[in-house]
Amino acid sequence: MKRLFVLLSAALGLSAGAGACGSAEPDPYRFDGSISRDVLDRYLSRAVTMSEFLTVDPYCNDGTYPDKEADVEFIRNTGAKFIGRAIYRWGDEKTLAEPGFWAGAEALIDRVHAFDPDVIFQAATFEAVYREVGEVPVPAWAFEALGLPVEERCFDYAQMLDPGGKYVDQWGPGASVPDITRVETQLWFMFLIGSYVDIGVEAVHLGQVYLIGMNDRGWQTWDSFLKKVRARVCPRARRHFVLFDAHTGSRGMMVGDRSLIDFNSFPLRIKEVPEKPMECVLEAGHIDAVYGKSPGCVTPSGWRCDALPYLVEFDNFGVSDHPGEADLSDHYVWGYDEITWFYLQEPDARRAWLRYAYGWLRENDPNGHLEMPGARVVSATAGGPAFLCRAVAKSDRVPYGMGIEETIRELWLGK
Repeated sequence: MKRLFVLLSAALGLSAGAGACGSAEPDPYRFDGSISRDVLDRYLSRAVTMSEFLTVDPYCNDGTYPDKEADVEFIRNTGAKFIGRAIYRWGDEKTLAEPGFWAGAEALIDRVHAFDPDVIFQAATFEAVYREVGEVPVPAWAFEALGLPVEERCFDYAQMLDPGGKYVDQWGPGASVPDITRVETQLWFMFLIGSYVDIGVEAVHLGQVYLIGMNDRGWQTWDSFLKKVRARVCPRARRHFVLFDAHTGSRGMMVGDRSLIDFNSFPLRIKEVPEKPMECVLEAGHIDAVYGKSPGCVTPSGWRCDALPYLVEFDNFGVSDHPGEADLSDHYVWGYDEITWFYLQEPDARRAWLRYAYGWLRENDPNGHLEMPGARVVSATAGGPAFLCRAVAKSDRVPYGMGIEETIRELWLGK
């Protein structure tokens, strides 16, 4: 039904927000077949990370993501338009063979699109593949999209890895970085991206493409692969276009002056203030921060820019061996990853720092947009349990709520 609605609306020239007589203003989030700079910036200016929001129980990694209704209302209340990291697998790939995994995610997409059909959901294909992929059948269409003979088999983990052993078991035994120059890796990513788009996803984060491209010279394999991916998924997408981004920083993902991705993404790279415990600032030039350095290019939609638009997010990667101590030479923030440092602040301090970061970015690099922390994995102690902090208010159902929902709404509304 939703595909029919989109096709009829496009054929009749109606925007998603048009009234009964078609008299409403043009939809500022409308695109079809490509995306303009203005529309892309509007989406990125309303971006929020909501890790695994679309992963419906019992398919979450820990089996729990209580009270998703609170996050549905968060999207409605704040006017969020770009839901980052909404669905992915980092391990637990066997769940991809279960129809319920896909049906549950699609139903949740439909719930949100019922009150705001403009919302973009982003999936992710990360720099991690686990031995469990051997339990997932390869669909015929994935072979066909790559021009390969169709076989009846499951994915082959060993064939996704660097033959020389680079980054093999990088994330633990049986958990490695896949090599994009390996055909099996391309088959795996084609399956993931195509399957996500078929349930209504319109954006895909490609993760650390430099790791995955460990043997790719001049982005030749990535370039060829992404052309095949776009040829497969764009005609099937809700608005005949899919946005791709990756963690590339100032280097970008460039072939000549042509960008392979539609926008850039990178961590905030928060800088400690050593003389003020747990206080932090943003600063251009700190370590490898992207501020003022996103490369100019011609985008996949065909327009040229002096700097590719980008998102900066609260990164998560664990706790160091020096929690509570400052070290300006590493990526940790007072010994914690970025989202954990943020979560450990008092509620008023969280709100104040969010206002500060939002204003600092607008003043120092208008090409960048702050991706709000809607739901992110926190690791408060080294080796301890991880949990999902969320933007909504703390409650019995959401014990790790951060209470920043209204701050996000106010910032987006210009208050």
